[in-house]
Amino acid sequence: MASGLENEYVTLHEIVKAARIRLNANIWDYLIGGTETETTLRRNRMALDSIAFKPRVLRNVGAIDPSSELFGKKLRIPVLLAPVGSLESFEPGGGITVARGAGAGNVGMLISSVTTLKLEDIVRGGNGPKIYQLYVRGDDKWVAERVKQAMGAGYDAFCITVDTAVYSRRERDIAKRFVKSWRTAATGQDHQAAFSWDNFKRVKDQFPDVKFILKGIGCGEDAELAIKEGVWGVYCSNHGGRQLDHGRGSAAVLPEIVTVARGKAKIIVDGSFSRGTDIVKAICLGADWVGLGRLYCYGLAANGAAGIERVVELLEEEMKEVMGLLGVTKLSQLDKSYISQAMPTNIPGVHSAFPLMHEGY
Repeated sequence: MASGLENEYVTLHEIVKAARIRLNANIWDYLIGGTETETTLRRNRMALDSIAFKPRVLRNVGAIDPSSELFGKKLRIPVLLAPVGSLESFEPGGGITVARGAGAGNVGMLISSVTTLKLEDIVRGGNGPKIYQLYVRGDDKWVAERVKQAMGAGYDAFCITVDTAVYSRRERDIAKRFVKSWRTAATGQDHQAAFSWDNFKRVKDQFPDVKFILKGIGCGEDAELAIKEGVWGVYCSNHGGRQLDHGRGSAAVLPEIVTVARGKAKIIVDGSFSRGTDIVKAICLGADWVGLGRLYCYGLAANGAAGIERVVELLEEEMKEVMGLLGVTKLSQLDKSYISQAMPTNIPGVHSAFPLMHEGY
């Protein structure tokens, strides 16, 4: 299946530009912004830019396969569409459109609990693997009910976000007096603040067959605790630089997560992954899948489900290119021998992976 946008968007930065044109200023700033000084956001990009490749040559790379697998289903590339609140702000169909785009692009998706759509409707939107992501807004009984509801609706796994105990100061929104409707409607933040390892254990013990993921793990110590509690997946993330300011870039944190979790739990990472090269770097470091947030939202805003599919198509092209030039033909061949630390060359920023955006192309 093809998106039908092969001639309209021939590079990823063209999709970003189209999204910028189609979104109003408040929603655009909500999408691209971080918290306070936006240092963590920039460090996400800097951490990726600090990794260089070590290519091997004179190998047969005539057939390159960047595919992966999730819940027994083949993925076109090792990508999950990360949970994003209020998808309806970018395109009226919201989560249903994203599910269609994920299914057409043949990647996985996490759907945020901050949505106005029914869980069942989103599941029916597309055929790809789906994970439900929860912000805690009630007691243990309330969380358990959400697990029952999501698994009953047909989701493959259940993800709890754990890096939002305190809601951050996102100054792009604050300075414009932009009050997000989905934040106004949200209640129960005190439950998120109080949610602890003991709470998680009590909920998890009720559902021994559910694959639980904790999203927002930012150090090896917490990855170790997550493994101890028997999680299926550890999700290395700093919320796209939107929660704790002055945090580390995700690609810099990932190695210590891998040291603890590899072979014991699945590993997901997100944080300014914007190119096929970025995805390959994550696989080299030991991640199983890469989460994309802003990038797929650009596709959603630009052209709905087809826009998401086009993002995946372009990422696949980029991955095949870099894999071939590294001298590998499948993801399982990638490891740390193909990467090295290096000095970044670009000033990091939310769009620093797309230099042509600023040169009139």
